[in-house]
Amino acid sequence: MTKIFGDLDFDKVKDFNESDVRAVICEPIIKALGFSDENIVREKHFEMHCGSKKEKTTLIPDFLLKIGESYAWVLEAKSPDKNIFDCVKQAYSYASHIEIKSVYFAICNGIEFAVFRTSDTENPVLSFRISEIDVHFEALKKLLSLNCFQSGKTVNYEKPTSSQNRDFDYLNRPLLKEIPVKKQAAKRHFGVHGYFTRQAWNVVAEYIRNFSQKGDIVLDPFGGSGVTAVEALMNNRKAINIDINPMAIFLLNSLIAPINKNELSAAFEEVKTEYLKKEPKNNTEIKEILKNYPLPKDLKLPKGSDVDSVRKLFSDEQMAKLALLKAIIKKQKNKNIQETLLLMFSGTLTKINKTAHTTIPNAGENTYGGTDASAFRYYRYRITDKITKINAIKYFEVRYKKIAAAKEEMRHSINKDTIDNAKILKGTATNLSFLENESVDYIYTDPPYGKKIPYLDLSVMWNAWLDFDVSEDDYELEAIEGGEHNKSKQSYRNLISKSIQEMYRVLKFDRWLSFVFAHKDPEFWHLIIETCEKCGFEYVGAVPQKNGKKSFKKVQHPFTVLSGELIINFRKARNPKSILKANLGMDMSEIVLQTIEGIIAKHNGATIEQINDELIIKGLELGFLHELKKEYSDLTPILTNSFDYDLDTELYTIRKDSKFTSRIPIELRIKYYLKSYLRQMERENKKPSFDEIVMNIMPLLKNGVTPEEQTILAVLEDIGEKIGENTWILKEEKPTLFTGAGF
Repeated sequence: MTKIFGDLDFDKVKDFNESDVRAVICEPIIKALGFSDENIVREKHFEMHCGSKKEKTTLIPDFLLKIGESYAWVLEAKSPDKNIFDCVKQAYSYASHIEIKSVYFAICNGIEFAVFRTSDTENPVLSFRISEIDVHFEALKKLLSLNCFQSGKTVNYEKPTSSQNRDFDYLNRPLLKEIPVKKQAAKRHFGVHGYFTRQAWNVVAEYIRNFSQKGDIVLDPFGGSGVTAVEALMNNRKAINIDINPMAIFLLNSLIAPINKNELSAAFEEVKTEYLKKEPKNNTEIKEILKNYPLPKDLKLPKGSDVDSVRKLFSDEQMAKLALLKAIIKKQKNKNIQETLLLMFSGTLTKINKTAHTTIPNAGENTYGGTDASAFRYYRYRITDKITKINAIKYFEVRYKKIAAAKEEMRHSINKDTIDNAKILKGTATNLSFLENESVDYIYTDPPYGKKIPYLDLSVMWNAWLDFDVSEDDYELEAIEGGEHNKSKQSYRNLISKSIQEMYRVLKFDRWLSFVFAHKDPEFWHLIIETCEKCGFEYVGAVPQKNGKKSFKKVQHPFTVLSGELIINFRKARNPKSILKANLGMDMSEIVLQTIEGIIAKHNGATIEQINDELIIKGLELGFLHELKKEYSDLTPILTNSFDYDLDTELYTIRKDSKFTSRIPIELRIKYYLKSYLRQMERENKKPSFDEIVMNIMPLLKNGVTPEEQTILAVLEDIGEKIGENTWILKEEKPTLFTGAGF
């Protein structure tokens, strides 16, 4: 206090007025936090219109703390006789004003000091008596000092490297560029069992290697089918996998269960022999099995299904064959062998039901590819027009070969000696109480995306056959929107927020969280950033990442469904920096339009994924995500109203015979129009001269700075190839690998 307030007689503070508090208490605190006069705006007047008559009110915050063109926090001074908590509404009105939009606001009455985030006016982030400022000053510095904020950050990304442990520094790990997907290259994932979503294994593996070391604990609290856990184990880490869906837990446990391959082979032959001996050949034998063997629970199916209960998803013949096969498997005494055989059974079940759709014309009973359960393909139980008759035991044998190959691929890293490195639990990401504070080294997780997939609803067929119970508590804790239980957007927000809080608690300091997300509504991105920052995470960077082949829904709705995701990387730093909300100086619609046009110019036509990803990243890093989420829950209307869309290329482009309306850099605009024109000439089998090129694109460049012909020539030489003396064609572009997400 002596350093901050000099020789102040603190007993006299109770007699101060508001001006005294500003000058004697607030000014010294601000200076001690590193702010100089150029960063301090005192008693600036702002206008605010309120009420139905839009009456004008003048707001005069005592102190605005400015970094660049953005405001980091607001400090409101009050006299000692005022209760700080009675002044929260006033201080918040300053902090939330459209021209300020600060991350924090603080109130000081000379006796007490309280700091609030603008996203939570109920609970102060920090509150203390001024007489105890020495005790709390380090905490105050970590919140409000000049270097605790990031504005307009630029992120550099690196390609993954095979180099392990090169002076491994957890705090300063490089961020990875987008990674080409190798989806079918791992037998341990591809072909084992279908699931609603699945991360690309090699992408997950690269992230694990980049952000953790051998022996570290890797957590995925939304584990799904277990790709994170498997890749952690394959890379000599310890794995903790949690999911609310018992089907997901079964898939992972049975996949990694250590077995002796000779014992598995012998057990498979036993099951096959007994099944062939007892397989029903006619209606009488089918009815006999249906009467004497356990059938699946006849659970209710979610609304929107073509039938109302599980048993109606099967013909009598399908039901009888599956019931017989399962009963024979259950006779196996070795638990791991039985679980492995049940994994094969569950995969067989996926193909043998009335919702199994095939893309192969005139498919016969030995057709095993091109068929998938509608719950995976359409995200609903949809009965097929023509049931594909599949030979149950032959397909069971296909499952055996696939899973035996997966086990063989994993056995050197996942076996009876290492299996204790895996902790696979049915549970909720909102309660990780079995984990101690700061006990996890890295978190890679892919949570549900709002109302996209109701996992528990869609898993009911498998859970019914595998005898798994799903309780009302499970449905209550499932982080989705909608579904059979009509879960609200607010419920989804709350569950995601609680899960992030738990992730922060269990992660060690200086360690990383990679949060995979794909949502078109910026509100949910804002929720993630707000919650992460509120917990104490520091946003470091985000990268767009494709995830394999297109989903069926993407094929059906190419301009509304996303086929990729962002991987947002956070660090649990001891002194986290908050993202400043940008003072944009222009209307949000202008920002969005300008950004979209820039993306289109940059990519010479852009997909909805490119537009969505870059808008979200710019919103994150330039601090306008809070505004974006208010006005644009869906980009589709502005895209369809302002741009052309090509169904074949799936690209949005500038409207024919129109121009860029925003200030796109001249070289980008030239490049965009040059490529468009040369592609058109290529289709018409023409080779234009330089003069013809200039004549055609110059009118499109009139808005903004008109370029010289030399500037056009420089760009043309970069993207084009001169043919003969003075004609041009577009350079041949190297094909790029398409790796859309398979969810």
